[in-house]
Amino acid sequence: MAYRKNADRDEDKAKAYELEQNVVKLMRGLLQCMMRQVDKVEKFKHTQSTKDCLHAKYNSATCATVVGDDQWGHLQVDATSLYLLFLAQMTASGLRIIFTLDEVTFIQNLVFYIEAAYKVADYGIWERGDKTNQGIPELNASSVGMAKAALEAIDELDLFGAHGGHKSVIHVLPDEVEHCQSILYSMLPRASTSKEIDAGLLSIISYPAFAVEDLNLVNVTKSEIISKLQGRYGCCRFLRDGYKTPREDPSRLHYDPAELKLFENIECEWPVFWTYFLIDGVFNEDKIQVQEYREALEGILIREKNGIVLMPELYAVPPEKVDEEYENPHSVDRVPVGKLPHLWGQSLYVLSCLLAEGFLAAGEIDPLNRRFSTGFKPDVVVQVTVLAESNQIKNLLQDRGINVQSIADIHPLRVQPARILSNLYTMLGRNKNMKLSGRPHRHIGVLGTSKLYVIRNQIFAFTPQFTDQHHFYLALDNQMIVEMLKTELAYLTSCWRMTGRPTLTFPITHTMLVDDGTDIHPAVLATIRKLEDGYFGGARVKIGKLSEFLTTSFHTHLSFLDPDCDVKLFEDPSEGRSSPDSECGGYPSDFYEESQDELDQYINDILQSTALKSYLPPTSKTASQPPVFSANHSTEEILSIMAKTKGLAVPAVSMSLPTKVLNTHRKSLNLVDNPHFFEAKDRDALHLPKDAHGDLDCRRLVEQLKECPTLHDQADILYILHILKGADWDTELDGQYGVTVHCLLNELYRKAGLNQEWGLIRYISGILKKRVEVLAEACTDLLSHHKQLTVGLPPEPREKIITTPLPPEELIDLIYEASGQDISIAVLTQEIIMYLAMYVRSQPSLFVEMLRLRIGLIIQVMATELARSLKCSGEEASESLMNLSPFDMKNLLHHILSGKEFGVERSLRPVDSSSSSPAISIHEMGHSGATKTERSGITKLKSEMKQRGSSPSSPTSTSPTGSSGHTSWGDRKGQWLRRRRLDGAINRVPVGFYEKVWKILQKCHGLSIDGYVLPSSTTREMTSCEIKFAVHVESVLNHVPQPEYRQLLVEAILVLTFLSDVEVNSIGGIIHVDRIVHMANDLFLQELKSFGATGNILEKDVATGICHFFYDSAPSGAYGTMTYLTKAIIIYLHDFLPSTGCAMQ
Repeated sequence: MAYRKNADRDEDKAKAYELEQNVVKLMRGLLQCMMRQVDKVEKFKHTQSTKDCLHAKYNSATCATVVGDDQWGHLQVDATSLYLLFLAQMTASGLRIIFTLDEVTFIQNLVFYIEAAYKVADYGIWERGDKTNQGIPELNASSVGMAKAALEAIDELDLFGAHGGHKSVIHVLPDEVEHCQSILYSMLPRASTSKEIDAGLLSIISYPAFAVEDLNLVNVTKSEIISKLQGRYGCCRFLRDGYKTPREDPSRLHYDPAELKLFENIECEWPVFWTYFLIDGVFNEDKIQVQEYREALEGILIREKNGIVLMPELYAVPPEKVDEEYENPHSVDRVPVGKLPHLWGQSLYVLSCLLAEGFLAAGEIDPLNRRFSTGFKPDVVVQVTVLAESNQIKNLLQDRGINVQSIADIHPLRVQPARILSNLYTMLGRNKNMKLSGRPHRHIGVLGTSKLYVIRNQIFAFTPQFTDQHHFYLALDNQMIVEMLKTELAYLTSCWRMTGRPTLTFPITHTMLVDDGTDIHPAVLATIRKLEDGYFGGARVKIGKLSEFLTTSFHTHLSFLDPDCDVKLFEDPSEGRSSPDSECGGYPSDFYEESQDELDQYINDILQSTALKSYLPPTSKTASQPPVFSANHSTEEILSIMAKTKGLAVPAVSMSLPTKVLNTHRKSLNLVDNPHFFEAKDRDALHLPKDAHGDLDCRRLVEQLKECPTLHDQADILYILHILKGADWDTELDGQYGVTVHCLLNELYRKAGLNQEWGLIRYISGILKKRVEVLAEACTDLLSHHKQLTVGLPPEPREKIITTPLPPEELIDLIYEASGQDISIAVLTQEIIMYLAMYVRSQPSLFVEMLRLRIGLIIQVMATELARSLKCSGEEASESLMNLSPFDMKNLLHHILSGKEFGVERSLRPVDSSSSSPAISIHEMGHSGATKTERSGITKLKSEMKQRGSSPSSPTSTSPTGSSGHTSWGDRKGQWLRRRRLDGAINRVPVGFYEKVWKILQKCHGLSIDGYVLPSSTTREMTSCEIKFAVHVESVLNHVPQPEYRQLLVEAILVLTFLSDVEVNSIGGIIHVDRIVHMANDLFLQELKSFGATGNILEKDVATGICHFFYDSAPSGAYGTMTYLTKAIIIYLHDFLPSTGCAMQ
């Protein structure tokens, strides 16, 4: 480029052309290497496995591979991304690198290859993965950042340059870019789990990627690199990097974990990073930085006899001076080692010189202007179009003074649900010759549905995913829809990067009406009114007709669907079908002409693939015979009958059947109290029809569907049929054929949805194994914010830990397995993972100092909290929990995460007559007359936040629990116990806790916690701020089953860590933290007895032997737990502490 710009003689112009063609040849050579591995690209889109990735090195003469799939850390997302980024930059600068449409398709598939970078653990920029170099891949910030930059750069780019058309344009889905960005922000300045900082991050915060838009984050990362890694000859790659140091054992590739401490302070320094700082200085027009690094580089480059300057790979400490350097870092003169010249460094040095000396301008090597990414962004205004599903709804809204169009009114514009868009996108990048299948079927986020699409000259708008009721039941709760709308609008405001404004299409459907269909649900009405004000949930909005927004919206041409393209919508009958989960429910009035073209037919086909028909008989009020199951039949009874029909002998108390299901409404699910065996009581036998052989008569059972008094009984019958006969068994109800059990369950699910019976909805969702379609993404979000997940109730073999992103199918199987076949818990687990992901995106501050989220414990705590607030038994609380609407469930979770006090009240609104008895009454009632529990949402969560003072000494008034507004000291009781239980369950630790533990481990041989030892040798492998170290400490603490006891242990360790600042070299061998806690407890009890306390105040917890009152003491104050823990530690460590008494004051 410098030649092209500054050439004035013909030789120079020829030289410029020759160099230019060399670049094209190089890029095409790499393209050939990758295209030979096209089968790997296809596999990787679905598996994301290290075995199916593109190779990292090739033979430059033959384009062939050099080593086997498993002999090298091949998976380096940053390398593939870098290729795409430069392909985009070079094409934009006028080079022609891509020649054919097959190559365009291949590049489009490379986009799919890197778009999931935010969840792919790879070997990273140093080809090593985890820094022990044992071939363990990890999520690397440098890979995620490079992928984000490449996706942004190549989006909507025409690979044929000025000579192209619609077919050579690359499409990127904006939500994938946004995922990469949010995860990158949550990681920086940390580079990965095992590296707390890495100099390789320079390539993403500055040239060439410019992937970070937040200037503060860029500066924090830069200063971390300078303060922790910079030396006199360049920067180290990362802390404790053993590569080419004199202490490295060259005969083996991997390191032993405890060996890493040997490399401290003697890591090799790489001059290449100074060229990054130099180029960064040019881009930021920081003359001082440019000057400083040019002078520094002058001192370390090696000059050949002919005057050529060479850049060495790295500078190492001479072997004989290792100890001296270890004692006084940066004092020893180093020697150049490794390759000379180091091509990567050399090329960046040449580039930096051309820039610094003015031969090139910054804009010439960055024609796509990525360098302005940290610039000012104007406010985003979100355009919202409210559409009525039918004219009836439109009229209802008009009566309320709200004018909207119906879907029929906006013709010729078209509106479809988001899943249609997901299906259409699977056509992108298909190529028969190369056996490429197109984009994997992933859901499309709100950024994707906020654009308008031009498909075959028609304009389409798509409704966002969260309004689609065909996947999971969250969309059946109108308050939840409003809540999600709020979240999505805020998300659009902060994340919209495209030209034009985002346009969100919000449909008002028949499920948003109140029960009898005469009016719109109040929450929805209030939302529309707020939208009209111009502000909603912190976002600026403008409400209007879709036609008014055409000029200000962003349009994407889906040219790959044009009739003249090779894509056939119906290639073969099995394709072009939607995911098996979807049911009918598009917007039918969207279709007009009978003569539909292929596209309309295709869309229609997806919508019709499982159109629902009604077969189920209505519930009968006048059942002559007694109901099939009365409320006092437990699940275990049904199961034993079912087992007998299958010919299994069942002992009376056995609950270990494979089909053990604790139905939500049966009186056996209890999340609060310890599970105990059921006593066999005399109950009426169940009326299950038998045939002549004494087996269960399924046909007669089908007939009984007509005589059920409630939907719940129908669900029970269908569930038994589902287990015995399978989902596809034809019930032949009313003599119609093709009425499968699955069909009927789906219909029942719809009915339950209209009645808002949440317990039943969750139960049927479990039977149908419905799954949150964004479950895998939600999990990935949590994991990449460095939170680990566990599902199932503790202890460990049952509690399953999730540390890496899993494909949706595996994840679902894991959840069902961990829930021990208890389908309601499995469904609730998915729901809670989803809410946690919403919160980690919108309020990351809730998750400070939490490393592992244990979903099973969280569900238990939610039930305990309900039991406490409603003063009811564990069984009732568990049942109330299952009957909470999704909106209330999300609120309850928020209160538990934020640790604030809240009250639960019973709603006094009249209940509809569809169900029979109230769920919970304030005083215990016999269940004699009740047939089913009330499911109409009696427990309304009132978020009566009342944060009380922290001093436990004075009784403070609290807002009334229940109806009477009394003030009592009794309300205060249990507050600290509850706090400890909550913090223990969500694994919250004090700020800076893990770094303090690291320091204390350097002064003793280890900490013993509940029988598990945390050895001091871990500090030899890991540095103090490393996530990997924190996870290690966490896993030892997690062996403690009781959350409140775990929290006391954390407090004890915290008091211990104050010692790390005292001038003591060692505080002994292995410290038993349990002993310290028990000593403190004994001191506490002695003092209580000295005050004459007796009776239940001295009562101890059976499992741990700790006094209940000690659990419930505040940490600070003269009688606080800290006081006793400190005394206990002084007694325990008496010999090692300095003899003067004041050191521990």
